[in-house]
Amino acid sequence: MTKFYGTFSVATAVFLLAAMAACGSDSDAEPAPTPTSSEVSPTSAAPSTPGTPEESAASAAEVAVGDYYALTDLLLQDDAVSLDRLKEVAISTQLSAQKNFLMTERAAGTQQRGDTKIAETKVQSVSLDNSDPKAGRVPSVTIDVCWDVSAVDVVDASGKSMVPADRPDRGWTRLTVANYTWVTDPDTGWRVAGGEDLEKTPCAG
Repeated sequence: MTKFYGTFSVATAVFLLAAMAACGSDSDAEPAPTPTSSEVSPTSAAPSTPGTPEESAASAAEVAVGDYYALTDLLLQDDAVSLDRLKEVAISTQLSAQKNFLMTERAAGTQQRGDTKIAETKVQSVSLDNSDPKAGRVPSVTIDVCWDVSAVDVVDASGKSMVPADRPDRGWTRLTVANYTWVTDPDTGWRVAGGEDLEKTPCAG
């Protein structure tokens, strides 16, 4: 069984929930981004002052990743916040899977305390191919994220911690960040479209 930790929300690092089973349940979801041969692979995260279009896309995607983790934290911390806000940070299969996951945890009375920290990011590839958005061929950035949940607790409806003693405080997740509105919004149209947790040594503290 695949274990998805940082892909969905920090709570998955606690529950070891295979939430990808929920993917694809939304028939109206945007098609997943399609990799293309035009991708370039930076060896490190994009610089703070973008130069090329690829660097600009990488920087914008990294901002989107930060927004994604912040909002998914908030949605598990406060069930008064509408799940419709997920559309601000996620799209395609990631949107439907995250929404289904959060609905389940809210129904169970689960609540997160504390915030996820992004310890490190590494841009792996950038593609600006926007040749067929309906088929998922849109600009996309692949980013490896090292997340830190050492300051996070997750409690059940009675307020009891659900965090096991052997929970990993840090881990890596590879996210695909896509822009389905590239033509009209190349800067802020980026959303997390998919992801998978990586079996690799956590980043240093």
